[in-house]
Amino acid sequence: MSKKSNQKIANWELTNPRALSVRVLEKVHNGAYSNLQLDSMIKQANLSEKNVHLLTTMVYGVIQHRLTLEYWLTPFIKQPQKLDAWVRELLYISLFQMQYLDKIPDHAIFDEAINIAKRRGHDGTRKFVTGVLHAIQRQGLADFEGIEEETQRLSIETSLPLWLIETLNKQLGWSKTVAIASAINEAPKQSVRVNYELTSPAAVTKLLEDDGYHVASSEVTPDALLVSGGHVAGSQAFQDGLLTLQDESAMLMAPSLEIMPDSKVLDAAAAPGGKTTQIATYLDQAQGGHVVALDIHDHKAKLIKENADRLHVADRIETQVLDARKVSEKYEDETFDRILVDAPCSGFGLLRRKPEIRYEKTLQDSYQLQKIQRAILEAVASKLKKGGRLVYGTCTILQTENEDVINDFLASHSEFKLVPTKTVNNLDVLDDQGMLHVYPDDFQSDGFFIATLVKQ
Repeated sequence: MSKKSNQKIANWELTNPRALSVRVLEKVHNGAYSNLQLDSMIKQANLSEKNVHLLTTMVYGVIQHRLTLEYWLTPFIKQPQKLDAWVRELLYISLFQMQYLDKIPDHAIFDEAINIAKRRGHDGTRKFVTGVLHAIQRQGLADFEGIEEETQRLSIETSLPLWLIETLNKQLGWSKTVAIASAINEAPKQSVRVNYELTSPAAVTKLLEDDGYHVASSEVTPDALLVSGGHVAGSQAFQDGLLTLQDESAMLMAPSLEIMPDSKVLDAAAAPGGKTTQIATYLDQAQGGHVVALDIHDHKAKLIKENADRLHVADRIETQVLDARKVSEKYEDETFDRILVDAPCSGFGLLRRKPEIRYEKTLQDSYQLQKIQRAILEAVASKLKKGGRLVYGTCTILQTENEDVINDFLASHSEFKLVPTKTVNNLDVLDDQGMLHVYPDDFQSDGFFIATLVKQ
């Protein structure tokens, strides 16, 4: 790696979205979180709103399409092992623009890439980047039809790891796997949950539209609105606690609990508090209704409190820094009327929002998480009163962390029975056992799994 690859960001880069995207992608490829790196870079930079959008598009686009871009670039690189990381990312953003951004002409892409290569590297780097880009323009890119094996072809074409394609095919069949893979790289929708504690969907819609946002209803849940035309977290409605950012499918867990105003509820893995604050809107503090929100990290527990304060539901929420697997250290058996387990998971339902997950996680990671999920269920089971409801959910689409966990738990807990997970909109998303599966291609929302158990 050249000495310049780790240099501090130069002043000229702070006004150049392509140069900054290279910086972000270098760090993400080394294990950093894309959203955090991108936010940090935008704060440092001096970019117009248009260039912030371009920077964001390039960063997420390259991450989403990395396997495809690698497939296309490989024939043009004689010694890939000697390629500096930043040069590789520069070529990736150039390829991404050429293939996925129609409004940017090739000559503009080439000029920018060559300029960055010269300023971050040396004349040899400039010549190399120039040569590769012109060779791509002359020769064209490899066709996916040249990949004979269909799972490998789908893996490269949609930039999903081969093991994930094979696993989904085994679980769901080929046509559903193709549908999920084809939808997973689409831009995520911006959805918000209306805070019924303070307002209504109609009132929030009017406020947002008056502020210039476009608002649409959700087919997944009446609690959600789909908002475009700007980042809604900057709106006055958000600041006033009238709404909160939350995906549509994630909003389906709390209603499954069938919470009563006086219920005592445990949210076993609660941060950052989206579902905790949703649960709180069903509760009446005067009748003794409250929710205990657990998280293992102190800084995440603070996030729950901050969200509760903003949404004006803090009087019904008790936050505890506690590993849910150690819940017996603080709470007696049969303490709670309802328990929600939004379990730590591999997150493969969130690939639109966290595209780097596909390269970081393996099937073995899923099996390791299964042990944690099973341990949490085992720990909280005795804390539920007879007749109470336990709702288990994940934001993954892998069977190992979903129905396998529930079926294993039920096999050793005859006091629990599985009941159908109901949705207000009567969504056709239940399996034969009544467990809910929302896949990323169903409603273009996050993928999600929910199972509802009743203690007999």
